[in-house]
Amino acid sequence: MEIKNATRFAVLTALVWLICACDQWRFAQAIWLNIPSSGTKCVSEEIQNNVVVLADYYVVSEDDSSQEPTISVKVTSPYGNKLYHKENVTHGQFAFTTHEAGNYLACFWLDGNKKVGDVSVNLDWRTGIAAKDWESVAKKEKIEGVELELRKLEGAVEAIHENLLFLKTREAEMRTVSEKTNTRVALFSIMSLGVCITVSALQLLYLKQYFRKKKLI
Repeated sequence: MEIKNATRFAVLTALVWLICACDQWRFAQAIWLNIPSSGTKCVSEEIQNNVVVLADYYVVSEDDSSQEPTISVKVTSPYGNKLYHKENVTHGQFAFTTHEAGNYLACFWLDGNKKVGDVSVNLDWRTGIAAKDWESVAKKEKIEGVELELRKLEGAVEAIHENLLFLKTREAEMRTVSEKTNTRVALFSIMSLGVCITVSALQLLYLKQYFRKKKLI
């Protein structure tokens, strides 16, 4: 009986540790961006195909003026397609599902020409399993407590597995590119060596004919 209780306690401890780790990882996705008075501040992330992205942002100004500064936001795909664009806003949310693998770019800049103090933007950028609405899942499937946390962990494991497959595919692609590059370099080296040998042979032939004409040999 004591062994069973100890085993159960160890399992629950491991689950709590994993849940805390997942929570810390999720909260670590929130970042602060300092927006310059002139210019653009961008953040990017490499995301694979068919991944849900959800982000919330809001402006925090250290200026004491009553008028809160507004910003413009633009999100683009790896091929430059505009996914989200808003102007004169202080907060907002954007969500989309990726259809291209690559770097997704979110840019922020201040609106107007008014001089303001330091302006920061809090961006909570979530992808994949972190962007899933677990409250709706819990209500739909009528699960809660440890069972819900287990579902979250299952989703996290699936996301990690998908990322590993993605990295494996990228590694295979990079290996193919590397092998092709090595083959081309080897062929270029052989061609360069052949050209050098041919030019050297022609030079020797020319010098031999020249010396014969001059009756030096």
